[in-house]
Amino acid sequence: MGDDKAAEDKYNVEAADIIANEAQRLPITEAVPVYEQLLALFPTAAKYWKQYVEAHMAVSNDDATKQIFSRCLLNCLQIPLWRCYIRFIRKVNEKKGVEGQEETRKAFDFMLSYVGADIASGPVWMEYITFLKSLPAQNTQEESQRMTAVRKVYQKAILNPTHHIEQLWKDYENFENSVSRQLAKGLLSEYQPKYNSARAVYRERKKYVDEIDWNMLAVPPSGSYKEEMQWMAWKRLLAFEKGNPQRIDSASSNKRIIFTYEQCLMYMYHYPDIWYDYATWHAKSGSVDSAVKVFQRALKALPDSEMLRYAYAEVEESRGEIQSAKKIYESLLGDGVNATTLAHIQFIRFLRRTEGVEAARNYFLDARKSPNCTYHVYVAYAMMAFCLDKDREVAHKVFEVGLKRFMHEPVYILEYADFLTRLNDDRNIRALFERALSSLPPEESVEVWKRFTHFEQTYGDLASMLKVEQRRKEALSRTGEEGASALEGSLQDVVSRYSFMDLWPCSSKDLDHLARQEWFVKNINKKVEKLALPNGPGSTDKVSTGLISNSTLSAKVVYPDTSKMMIYDPRQKSGMEILPSASASGVSAAFSNLSNPIVAIVGDGTTNAFDELLKATPPALVAFLASLPAVEGPTPDVDVVLSICLQSDIPAGQTGKSGTYPMQLSGGPAPSTSDLSGSSKAHPIPSASSFKPTRDRQSGKRKDLDGQEDDETATVQSQPLPRDAFRIRQIQKARVSTVSKARGATSQTGSASYGSALSGDLSGSTG
Repeated sequence: MGDDKAAEDKYNVEAADIIANEAQRLPITEAVPVYEQLLALFPTAAKYWKQYVEAHMAVSNDDATKQIFSRCLLNCLQIPLWRCYIRFIRKVNEKKGVEGQEETRKAFDFMLSYVGADIASGPVWMEYITFLKSLPAQNTQEESQRMTAVRKVYQKAILNPTHHIEQLWKDYENFENSVSRQLAKGLLSEYQPKYNSARAVYRERKKYVDEIDWNMLAVPPSGSYKEEMQWMAWKRLLAFEKGNPQRIDSASSNKRIIFTYEQCLMYMYHYPDIWYDYATWHAKSGSVDSAVKVFQRALKALPDSEMLRYAYAEVEESRGEIQSAKKIYESLLGDGVNATTLAHIQFIRFLRRTEGVEAARNYFLDARKSPNCTYHVYVAYAMMAFCLDKDREVAHKVFEVGLKRFMHEPVYILEYADFLTRLNDDRNIRALFERALSSLPPEESVEVWKRFTHFEQTYGDLASMLKVEQRRKEALSRTGEEGASALEGSLQDVVSRYSFMDLWPCSSKDLDHLARQEWFVKNINKKVEKLALPNGPGSTDKVSTGLISNSTLSAKVVYPDTSKMMIYDPRQKSGMEILPSASASGVSAAFSNLSNPIVAIVGDGTTNAFDELLKATPPALVAFLASLPAVEGPTPDVDVVLSICLQSDIPAGQTGKSGTYPMQLSGGPAPSTSDLSGSSKAHPIPSASSFKPTRDRQSGKRKDLDGQEDDETATVQSQPLPRDAFRIRQIQKARVSTVSKARGATSQTGSASYGSALSGDLSGSTG
C-alpha cells in the first residue's frame, strides 16, 4: 500500500505540469536539469520534449537540439513534435542551397515514413508538397522530375485517412489538370476508388480516435475510471487497425498497426499487457526479431515485471535461443539469495526441459539451501520427478526430506497426502496424518483433520471412520473450531460420510438448515456480550462445517467474523405489558421494541448502552415508537407503519405538569396517552365515528389496568390495523373531512386548536 502511495506521489500529473510551466520561464542553463528530471519520469511525454527542444532552439543550441531529437523522436510519434523537428531542419538548411534542399527533402521523407499514417498528418503532407513545388527547376528535365515527385506525394497522401483527405484530393485534381487534362483523366479515374475507400475509413477511424485523450501522461495504472476508459479506447483502435478496413496490402497494413501500437505506448507506457500484446503480434506476424526488440524495450520500461521476463524467455526458448532464455531466468534469480520461490521453480522446470534431469536435480539441491526456500520448491520438484521422470522413489524421498523442514505447514502435509494417495499407499497416508497431527498446534490442524476425516470416509471402514470423526471433534472442540458436545452424533456427520463430489444425500433446503444449526450450536455458548455489543471484541470464527469436508480450503483463508453476526428470530415479540410508570420507564419500554432483545436481557432494560439515548428521546417520539408493531421480517410492513402513523394519538408537547406514558411491548397496541395539558377531559378523536371500538384480550387488560371503560372517545389504536393502501386512503379522507368540521367549530367558539390534517390529531386542549 505504501509503495502504491509513493508511486502516486511520484507520478503526480498536476505537479508535473506546474514544473514544466515554471521551466519555460527559466534560463536554459537552469531549465535543463528540470526538464531532464521531468522526462526521466515521463519519457514518452511529447509535449515536454517539445518544450525542452524549443527552449534550446530559442537560443540556437543546434547541437543540443539535434541530440534531444535523437532521444525522443522515435518514441514519441506525435505530429506537433515532428513538425517542430522539420521546422528545425528547414531553418538549419535554408542557407545551404541545393545541398540544404536535399537534406530537407530527406527529413520530410523520414518524417512521413513514421507519422504519415497519423490522422492529423494532413498539414505535414501539404507542407511537403508546397516545399517540393517551391524547388527551382533549371531545365525541362528538372521540371519533369519535380512534377513526378509532387505527383507521388499526392498519391500517397490521398491513400491515408486523415482529417485533410478531402482537401488533398481537391488539390490533387487541380494539380493533375494543371499539368495535363488528358493525362489527368486517366490518373484521377484510377485513384478515385482508392480515395473513396480512404475517405470512408477516415470516418470510421475518427470515431475511435475521438475517444482518446491526447494530453494524457503515461502513469502506472491506478484503476481509475478515466484510465480504464482510455485503455479500452486504445484497444478498440488497435482492433480496428488490425482488421485492415481499407483492404490495403499487408506491408502497409502492418506499418499502420505498428504506428498505432507505438502511439499507444506513449500513453500506456506502464501497462505490461500492451507491451505483451505488441510483442505477440510481431511474433504471430512472423517477425520474432521485432518481438524480441519489443520485449527488450518493455523490460527497460517495466524492469520489475516478472510476467514480461517469463514471456520474453518463452519467445527466446521457442526459437531455439536457449542461452538467451537462460540469461533471462538468471536475471530473475539474481545472486540467488533474494530470488523468489517462483523463480527457483520456473528455473528448475526450464533446466529440465532444455538440459535434462541431472541439471534440474543439481539446481534443486542448490536451491533448497537458500534461506528463503519454501515448501513450494520441494512440492514442485517432487511432482516433476514423479510425473515427468516417472521416478516415484525420488519423489517420495523429496517429500520425506521436506517433511522434516515443513512439518508445521498444513498445505505441505496435504500435498504429501495427495502424492501418497496417487501411490495408493493407505498405510503411509495414515502414518503421515498421525505424525502431522501430533506436531501441529490444534488451531492450525483444521484442514489436516478435514482431509484425514475425508480420507477415512472415502477409503476406510466404518469403525475407522467413526473413530477419526470422534477424535477430530475432541481435538477441535478446544479451539472453538467445532461446537461443543451438542454436535456429537449430528446428522451433519452422516451427510459428510455419504456425499460424493457434488452429490448429496439430502436436499439443498436440508443443507441450509444443517448449516444454520451448526452455526447456532457453535456460537450459543459464547458470551452474550460478544454477540450483542457492536463494538465488542470478537474472534474470527473459521467455518469448519462437516458439510464441506470434501473441500480442500487453505488454512490461510480469511473468514468473516461470525461472532458479531446475530440470528434473526421473528418470535422476538415479548407479548407482556408494562404497567403505567414514569416517563423514563416508558422510554425503556418503547425501545425494548426496537433494540436487540439480547441487549435488553443483559442490561435489564435500563442499564444497557442505550441509556443516554433513551433519556434524551422526546416523549412524542417515544409514544410513536411504542405504537409500532414488531417486525415480522427484515423490514416492517410499510402499510402497517402508515396506518399507525394515521391513527396514533401522539402528544405534541408538554404544556402543563408532566404526564405519564403507560407503554407496552410489541405484543399488542399501546394504550392511549394521558392528557398532557393537565385537563381531565380526553382528547376528542375526530375520526372516532369512522371506527366502532372492538373489545379483545388486550383492551380487556387495559380496562383492568386503567380502571376505565372503553367508549366512543377511546383511542383508535385499539382497533385492528388496516393492512392495505386503499383502506389507508379512506382513513385519510375521513381525517380531512372531520378536521374541516373542527375548523368550522373553532371559528365559532374560538376554543379549540387543530393539528395536522394528515394525522387527524388535535394538538391542543378544549377550552
